[in-house]
Amino acid sequence: MKKVEYSQIVRRKLRALKLRLTKEFGKNVSTKSLKQITDAVRRLEYFEEQGVLISSMYDIDCDYRYLYVGHNYLFYRIEENKIIIAEMFDDREDFIYKLFGISAISQESLDYWGE
Repeated sequence: MKKVEYSQIVRRKLRALKLRLTKEFGKNVSTKSLKQITDAVRRLEYFEEQGVLISSMYDIDCDYRYLYVGHNYLFYRIEENKIIIAEMFDDREDFIYKLFGISAISQESLDYWGE
């Protein structure tokens, strides 16, 4: 069984998420949401390949996988003796652009919405 490690970026984002959810919805919602995320990550110790390979979804050559949990995408990679949770994005963020510089928004969509 491999150990899970969170990157500093993800740790900061989890703390910020907890603060935002507590402020907007209260402590119970915040606690429940963070538990949902951490439980999903903990399951990776037993089922490390449960996340979707990015290379299977997009034409990107990489060994990262992602989990979608509670309106968040968690990106991780499997190493020899550990699993690293490298990045986390809210589902409203364009994570493909932020990670790889590839726009997931078509010109047709931009024209339609006037963005």
